[in-house]
Amino acid sequence: MVAMSGGVDSSVAAALLAEEGYEVIGVGLQVWDYSASDAPSRRFGTCCAPTDFADARRVAESLGVPFYLFDVEEVFREAVIDPFVASYAEGRTPNPCVSCNQRVKFDYLMERALALGADMVATGHYASVVRDRRSGRLAVSRGVDRDKDQSYYLFDLSQKQLARIVFPLSGLTKERVRQKARQLGLVVADKPESQEICFISDGDTAGFLARQLGEDAVGEGEVVSAEGTVVGRHRGYAYYTVGQRRGLGVAAGLPLYVTHIDPAANRLEVGPDEALWRRRLDVGGLTWALPPAVGEPVRLEVQIRSRHEAAPAAVERLSNGQARVTFEEPQRAIAPGQAAVLYAGDVVVGGGWIEPDGA
Repeated sequence: MVAMSGGVDSSVAAALLAEEGYEVIGVGLQVWDYSASDAPSRRFGTCCAPTDFADARRVAESLGVPFYLFDVEEVFREAVIDPFVASYAEGRTPNPCVSCNQRVKFDYLMERALALGADMVATGHYASVVRDRRSGRLAVSRGVDRDKDQSYYLFDLSQKQLARIVFPLSGLTKERVRQKARQLGLVVADKPESQEICFISDGDTAGFLARQLGEDAVGEGEVVSAEGTVVGRHRGYAYYTVGQRRGLGVAAGLPLYVTHIDPAANRLEVGPDEALWRRRLDVGGLTWALPPAVGEPVRLEVQIRSRHEAAPAAVERLSNGQARVTFEEPQRAIAPGQAAVLYAGDVVVGGGWIEPDGA
């Protein structure tokens, strides 16, 4: 069963498997109702809209494979949208793509695949699954195309899931994927990539949160300096993230950024760029592919955002189920709620969510 979003990556993934002789079933996952009155306007740069599924169906027809569309709006709201909104309300900065991969693309899709008699689930992710020689455990590894690598979003997969996942694009670059699509005459060969969050296709995260939370759910509050001096007012802490500069409405002689969010006091703390740099963070909600021993720090590379270059750090697995990360060099804008993914070379050792109380 291949998750086909209507983009070039998933289309080529299905084509490669069909070429190799697998019996392929194409599946689209409708996660959002773009016809709803409160839905954002549809534009290029997102995925999973009706036009995308029309493209996926055309690709499936050209490959001679069946295509089915599953309505997963209820699952998506419970697993992705509700936690996304709740995280902002708690002063965190969530990453909905990780939750979507785990709870929708793999939890739900794998359950449906097995029920329909499929043996494996495939997606168009740029990543691979490898087996550790010493422990025999499976782990995600970076794809060959480092510019398109998506292993960061896949740290949460279980051993059971990894045993039934196929990433056909693991050894390909994006350009090679497009070339393959052109060779096959696929209608999506030159389709633009999806960039925005699929359920916020107009890019207005604050507007989406206001609609979901209610305009009066999070009111105005104080903007303060590190010393506690009130320097301005904000429209609601849930509409800001650590590292944000735009929209603060604070007049100062130098650029100021959000350095801390205090939901209990409905307060933002701001400071200069140097106040954003930290060496330490704590990680909770961990999933370990290759778990280290408790209490013995190991040297790994840690990635704290999808576009962050993984940086060397000492990682200590704690007895309380969390992990402590101490970077060799300070890192900028460590945001609670974002995923921290731990790498040994190209292999994902584990990952979890940045906690708000790191020093």
